Amino acid sequence: MKLPELDNPQRYEGLYVFDFEGQVGVGYTAREIEILLESEKYRDGKVYKIHRAYPNGRLEIKGLSNKVFQVESGMFFHGRDQQQTRKDYQQLLELAQAGEFPCRAKLHLAQNKSPEGTRYVVALIYPAEYDEEVAAWLAEKEYQGGEQASGGASEVAEYYRDYSKIDSFQLWGVLDGTARDANDILANVGRAVVR
Repeated sequence: MKLPELDNPQRYEGLYVFDFEGQVGVGYTAREIEILLESEKYRDGKVYKIHRAYPNGRLEIKGLSNKVFQVESGMFFHGRDQQQTRKDYQQLLELAQAGEFPCRAKLHLAQNKSPEGTRYVVALIYPAEYDEEVAAWLAEKEYQGGEQASGGASEVAEYYRDYSKIDSFQLWGVLDGTARDANDILANVGRAVVR
């Protein structure tokens, strides 16, 4: 795969390359990749994430399964005390509203349907392609909610099955705000550099 030369390559870190069976486009957001994969014509395209870009134009990319863009992932912060878990929920909400959360996400405060185990959880559920960005954001904000933490795509199904929502908030992320609409994306297929 031959990639085009990029002006200021570092600004492409965290963005994606889409391979349209031999022709590539560089600079897509995750939401734009979702739009391409939802279209019948491009659903079999190959996707690569740009992990690192160097001033000389060299890119470190990693291939991703298209299924990643169809799955939810999550981080779950479990606790036994409802008041403390509510404080953890409020703290995460305030951090997300003030600190440019990376992507759209559902933030829930929930209670376990079963009397066994931890009773309450702060659930942060988001598109799986943002796992690295969400983990980095939580570390940067030094969020330490819950007595125990868990995460991943498999945990999401268990959460939906085992917990009842008490409170919720829809977060919108900074990376979502840069996505173009579907008509613009599909009209510009064929451009080697899309932003």
